[in-house]
Amino acid sequence: MAKKEKKVTPLMQQYNSIKVKYPGTLLLFRVGDFYETFGEDAIKAAEVLGIVLTKRGNGTASEVALAGFPHHSLETYLPKLVRSGLRVAICDQLEDPKTTKTIVKRGVTQLVTPGVSYNDNIVQQKSNNYLASLYFERQYIGCSFLDISTGEFLAAQGSAEYIDKLLQSYSPNEIILNKASFKQFTEIFGTQFYTYTLDEWPYTGDYAKELLLKHFEVTTLKGFGIEKLGLAVVAAGVALHYLNETEHRNLQHVSTISRIEEGNYMWLDRFTIRNLELVDSHNENAVTLLNILDHTSSPMGARLLKKWIVMPLKDQKPIAGRLEVVEFLLNNEDLQSTLLTEIKQIGDLERLISKIGLQRANPREIVQLKRSLYAIQAIKETIQGIDSKSLGMIGDQLNSCVMLCDQIESEIHPEPPVAIAKGNVIAEGVSEELDRLRSIAYGGKDFLLEIQKREAETTGIPSLKISFNNVFGYYLEVTNAHKDKVPETWQRKQTLVNAERYITAELKEYEEQILGAEEKIFALENQIYADILRSLVEYIKPVQLNAQLIAQLDVLLNFSLIARKNHYTKPEITKETIIDIKGGRHPVIEKTLPLGEDYITNDVFLDNETQQIIIITGPNMAGKSALLRQTGLIVLMAQMGCFVPAKVAKLGLTDKIFTRVGASDNLSSGESTFMVEMSETASILNNISPRSLILLDEIGRGTSTYDGISIAWAIAEFLHQYPAAKARTLFATHYHELNELTNSFNRIKNYNIAVKEINNKVIFLRKLVPGGSEHSFGIHVAKMAGMPTAVIQRSNEILKRLEQERTGGEDIKNSLKKVQKQAYQLQMFSIDDPVLVKIRDLLNNLDVNTLTPVEALMKLDEIQRVLKN
Repeated sequence: MAKKEKKVTPLMQQYNSIKVKYPGTLLLFRVGDFYETFGEDAIKAAEVLGIVLTKRGNGTASEVALAGFPHHSLETYLPKLVRSGLRVAICDQLEDPKTTKTIVKRGVTQLVTPGVSYNDNIVQQKSNNYLASLYFERQYIGCSFLDISTGEFLAAQGSAEYIDKLLQSYSPNEIILNKASFKQFTEIFGTQFYTYTLDEWPYTGDYAKELLLKHFEVTTLKGFGIEKLGLAVVAAGVALHYLNETEHRNLQHVSTISRIEEGNYMWLDRFTIRNLELVDSHNENAVTLLNILDHTSSPMGARLLKKWIVMPLKDQKPIAGRLEVVEFLLNNEDLQSTLLTEIKQIGDLERLISKIGLQRANPREIVQLKRSLYAIQAIKETIQGIDSKSLGMIGDQLNSCVMLCDQIESEIHPEPPVAIAKGNVIAEGVSEELDRLRSIAYGGKDFLLEIQKREAETTGIPSLKISFNNVFGYYLEVTNAHKDKVPETWQRKQTLVNAERYITAELKEYEEQILGAEEKIFALENQIYADILRSLVEYIKPVQLNAQLIAQLDVLLNFSLIARKNHYTKPEITKETIIDIKGGRHPVIEKTLPLGEDYITNDVFLDNETQQIIIITGPNMAGKSALLRQTGLIVLMAQMGCFVPAKVAKLGLTDKIFTRVGASDNLSSGESTFMVEMSETASILNNISPRSLILLDEIGRGTSTYDGISIAWAIAEFLHQYPAAKARTLFATHYHELNELTNSFNRIKNYNIAVKEINNKVIFLRKLVPGGSEHSFGIHVAKMAGMPTAVIQRSNEILKRLEQERTGGEDIKNSLKKVQKQAYQLQMFSIDDPVLVKIRDLLNNLDVNTLTPVEALMKLDEIQRVLKN
């Protein structure tokens, strides 16, 4: 007889029907005071969260894995789930269990993914949490970036190379695309991003465009500047569709969409962002430019600084405007101090107003909004009409939002709890009914005393008292001596030895009021608070503008503070094609030097007419790479609007910085060091412009010497002779043969990083001087690195032999053959004679450099005995 299948409970039926609607997500299912997970979800949750995994089903064949946690711990556990790469659907109870006799109605109220979250514990305070949406069509790609936690919405379209640059700059936490394009995406952009694929239908027809028009309540997208960007429009519309699918429908704070203007920003490809270590580094514990520059006072300022670093300007006017503000603040310490104090009080206004748009702000956040606006009012009064055009413009645009502040002041308690359920959120005077209920619930004793006093006077019973018990609630107690004075309207409930207890209609009515007051207060406060949240939505745009302006002011104030602290100077930005840096320093390395050690400054001059390409030779560790990087960073910092680490810097506008610095093997993708190097270099040569700055370090070292020299030579020649652009270039190399280029090409000059050799030791002077270097000092560097003495000695022997052979007119190849032959002859015990093998082993185990004379004689005696035997 077949086993009878266990019947699925109504709860599990409900769970299964909801779970099937959200494939690929971990479903947190609210049951009473717990969020539960079942089956595979429970196994994943238990592993990620470290919670107990149990079973539901009492040992039957249909047992289901179960893991859960208290509902008030959601803020603790949700971030862990999302950071582990899981998509989490939160299913809540949609009705009060007391109001229903059947199973409680439940539904998904929020779907949280790595790119769609506003939870403070999930999103990083100093970074945006972008959801990127891509749409592929032939050779072009449309893209959008949306941060639901701030309301920022951006769109662009272009070649794969341009979109790759944007993905590197904006670093999205999640990328969505249609399933058909996934293979193409991984071929172009790799697998380092978190991706999620959608069905094809949202990408067809005008669906995406209609979504945008409906959301922004417009009839055309011309006002946003994206009307003609067809692919970008599709990508942006699908982003809104995705938010809708993830149960995020209150999006009033996503109030505009902006076009990313390619022409406004300097081109920094993924290699340059990585090689210059702008915002992060592959090297463990490395200090980045962001680490050095970020002393901002607000999270929104920190996020904006990150954008400015990876997207420097290339238009002279706005750069000059930023530099003017930095200079003005630098020269006004009192103003710096005042603004710093006020900005610190503002907090994360950008994310705060977004929570109001999402209708998720808690009472304390509303009060923080008021405090932020008071601080903005103080800033506005401080900088309005000030003797700085750019700073004054910021002051003029700031909105004090007086009506919003007044509303919060009058309607929300000054010190509310975080949770509305705790009560005492709505201020007195907002609702007469609420005030009455509060007086009943919290002023009950006074009310009872009034009844007791009045009834004692009316009846003439001086010992009358009012009490409460759980059996029949509030009652009047009268001693037997006065029971004949009790009015007929009182109802006797209990007789005691010395007294009798009564209830009255008034007491029963009051009892109902006081017992139901707290519940009514909770419901009424929730309703009033929800109304206040909805009314605050109309202030989103002005507050968002305030947040953007304060972020700008914060970054510029930050620039002025670090300029003073780090002794930076104001760069001169010109339209010439010149880079003239005097006394330049590396902003990161100078801050990481040992205490008391000064950074050796250097001058660099490049232009399109006389000194377009500088070939820099010199040994490893002398500072060639540091010089290349510091030049790139000084140019980049200047075009961000920041003062620079140099005595003087006259800089012609640069539209692109290209770097090929340091080894960056991509072995996991099957690419060698040399292949990666050549790919990066090819990208440079195919994209140069007259205003480009190119930084090349050790091109060609990943292949044979002759191939390397040939490639490096051809690249330098190409950059000099390229008819469309005379790109300014710093070219660091080990190949001293490249010094010959200056004899054939008038705009190529030789420089070297000076070293001093004293008593066979090398001292690195780290100074760039004219002229080429003929020595690498590689053996000295190996010695400093702790290479065994035997290897160092042998290296010197081979070097000496090679130099002798070369001066005799022989090439490297023939010289090496002779050295190899010599080395082979030295292997005198390579034959298979057992005695000789024994002697060879004895010699191999000797450390000649540590052997004393007596020990050497004893070893010789031992070898002789081996030969005699």
